[in-house]
Amino acid sequence: MAIYHFSVQILSRAKGQSSVAAASYRSGEALTETLTGETKFYPREVKPETMILTPAHAPKWVKNRQHLWNEVEQIEKRKDAQLAREFNVALPIELDESDQRKLIERFVENECVKRGMIADMAIHRDAIHNPHAHIMLTTRTITKDGFGKKNREWNHRSMLQHWRKTWTDYVNEALKQKGIQDRITHQSYQDRALEILPTIHLGYIAHQLEQKGFRTDRGDINRERQAYNQTVLELAAYQEEKSFLIEEAQKEGKGENN
Repeated sequence: MAIYHFSVQILSRAKGQSSVAAASYRSGEALTETLTGETKFYPREVKPETMILTPAHAPKWVKNRQHLWNEVEQIEKRKDAQLAREFNVALPIELDESDQRKLIERFVENECVKRGMIADMAIHRDAIHNPHAHIMLTTRTITKDGFGKKNREWNHRSMLQHWRKTWTDYVNEALKQKGIQDRITHQSYQDRALEILPTIHLGYIAHQLEQKGFRTDRGDINRERQAYNQTVLELAAYQEEKSFLIEEAQKEGKGENN
């Protein structure tokens, strides 16, 4: 069943973060930090699909991942500087890999790049049932000569709400075009009045055992809660579909009487 996940975070020096290290981790590439001379490399068993999308007027060097994020580190002088904005987005498993890639590219191009951001994207497929994309976005406007000023409008809460809602529209349209009935919603469980049980933290040891195929008590608790939550969601989806069909039937009935 298609799931909705769209989270946003700001990468900043105040948190001890580095945009070069973050880009290396997400892309699976070895990148060297100019400021420290350190090379960051986080190898992955499944190589991520990566791409950098840029406004047409951006200089060519922004297509080089190492150059791009070192430039960000150089231009940000403050100790608490915001280095990048990141989206973490679940991709619908109902679509094949090519369609997933086209979907996220289209969304990022229209909603971010056209606003003036540079987008460094990495699609992770390490877990077959959890394809997702990391999108690192620059916080400054870009000119043909390099980075300009920060665009504070991109930080507005209304912008985040727009992105979350718009991603829902993109996914649902893509599913519709493929004849797939599943739909997602950006509304929270609380907004939808669904009683969803939270999972518990596994902890390092339990996580390692589960990864090796061993069942743990904490893992069993999460599986039970996930099964319960799945039933709640399926029932809600059924009720929503039933309401939709009844509404459509009523519309058709009114149309026949006119």
